[in-house]
Amino acid sequence: MAYAFPEEVLENVFSFLSSDKDRNAVSLVCKSWFEIERWCRRRIFIGNCYAVTPKIVIRRFPDVRALELKGKPHFADYNLVPEGWGGYVYPWIVAMSRSYPFLEEIKLKRMVVSDESLEMISKSFKNFKVLVLSSCEGFTTEGLASIAANCRNLRELDLGESEVEDLSSHWLTHFPDSYSSLESLNISCLGSEVNFSVLERLVVRCPNLKTLRLNRAVPLEKLPILLQHAPQLSDLGTGAYFAEIRPDIFSNLADAFSLCKQLKSLSGFWDVVPAYVPAMYCVCSRITSLNLSYATIQSMDLIKLASQCRNLQRLWVLDYIEDIGLEAIAASCKDLQELRVFPSDPFVNEPNVSLTEQGLVAISEGCPKLQSVLYFCRQMSNAALIAIAKNRPNFIRFRLCILEPRAPDYLNLEPLDNGFGAIVENCKELRRLSLSGLLTDKVFEYIGTHAKKLEMLSIAFAGDSDLGLHHVLSGCESLRKLEIRDCPFGDQALLANAGKLETMRSLWMSSCSVTFGACKLLGQKIPRLNVEVIDENGLLDSRPESCPAEKLYVYRTVAGQRVDMPGFVWTMDADGQAFVKHKLLGH
Repeated sequence: MAYAFPEEVLENVFSFLSSDKDRNAVSLVCKSWFEIERWCRRRIFIGNCYAVTPKIVIRRFPDVRALELKGKPHFADYNLVPEGWGGYVYPWIVAMSRSYPFLEEIKLKRMVVSDESLEMISKSFKNFKVLVLSSCEGFTTEGLASIAANCRNLRELDLGESEVEDLSSHWLTHFPDSYSSLESLNISCLGSEVNFSVLERLVVRCPNLKTLRLNRAVPLEKLPILLQHAPQLSDLGTGAYFAEIRPDIFSNLADAFSLCKQLKSLSGFWDVVPAYVPAMYCVCSRITSLNLSYATIQSMDLIKLASQCRNLQRLWVLDYIEDIGLEAIAASCKDLQELRVFPSDPFVNEPNVSLTEQGLVAISEGCPKLQSVLYFCRQMSNAALIAIAKNRPNFIRFRLCILEPRAPDYLNLEPLDNGFGAIVENCKELRRLSLSGLLTDKVFEYIGTHAKKLEMLSIAFAGDSDLGLHHVLSGCESLRKLEIRDCPFGDQALLANAGKLETMRSLWMSSCSVTFGACKLLGQKIPRLNVEVIDENGLLDSRPESCPAEKLYVYRTVAGQRVDMPGFVWTMDADGQAFVKHKLLGH
């Protein structure tokens, strides 16, 4: 039956398959379908830039229009990946510039992006439309100027939380006067002042602009000007809100917000005088996403603002919200699907905010659609976790960070095994889980037994022995990414479950009990894995095999060993007989 349909019909059918998993399955039906899917694949996602080479990707998919690529391991967000480790996008840009002249979109995460790479992007792809740089580094405003000057059809420029060296505040002037296609601009990460008059003219020229996220340098009194020019915005990230109280600013702000009939997402750097917050009340009924994770507004003002957003689906907030604020959210925001509560100052021993497990319990009771949680707090109990699990069995992501490592159930000083066990037992669709607190091997037995759909697991300061890691690797059938730090897991469980690593995207272990010898054996046992030992202290060749590996990064690859490793990264030779250190070759 696979041969009964004309290629044009199958190409049209395949175009409705949006997931990579479905497309991969279709390509395995027969050679004909493989070739058709190969030529009609327009978008590709690569979760590890070292899992495959640009050459292999281009040979497999010759007509790609959109690429999403990730570089450094996730723990790079926590400064656990040393500077200079890798993740260089330059070789990818060079290869794509030769083979993908019609490329329109590039989305990068945790990658090193040079100005040279940005200039090559701007000059190689004539119909380039989307550039998203999330948590990237290595480039300056000079590279952004190249994008602005040469990408005449650019629709989206999103710098996410990237580190950008500000060499000039005038890079926006490089957008041509005739340029008008911009639909999304996120410059919230920039540290320097933006030329406001240039920004204003750009906003005026782009009638389809829907997303505008500003940086701290855009003052409060300038915001109404931009809103008056762009009342069609659906996603707004404001600049700084620390101006002195002035009635004219409040009036201008309130009038400008009243024009924004389509605004649904609001975020910003609100070191705000509370008296200005009511200026936004007129848009609250339409807001579905509210990001207050950079806002130092105190509890009562947060409550007044957030509780008016009755259609809220996503809330990111600092712990200034306190338990009383989360209780108010639970009472008023019945459509809430995602909650993230970040610590205002994780290094303060005696915080001046009252945020406990009770706030999360209240949310789990009052928000029936809640599916995703990231919660930083200083205390937790098994009873609270069990209640949360029973209230919300529809969780797909549950990430709990207790700020003090190995903190027990504060009510009875017992491990939190039963509480997290209730989470994995009740939440059958759980895809992502982060653990913290005092935990024994028992919790990993729960996870291995019940978390059959779990794809990503993050563990810190937990477990008793190798048995914990064995339960996870042998039991979690769908596991793709495993991150471990400061746990007593070692050689035996890692080597016994080496075959499991072939089905996963990656394993990260730091400050554990894995030895150099075990890393060597793992590389010999599974040659399709890259087994990288990271040690900034160097001299790995002189250490005995029984010495612990400081950091271990294991990932599946069809590309073989990478050639851009710095001196503090070691991997296995092709014959599996010795560690080899490479020189840095990438841009």
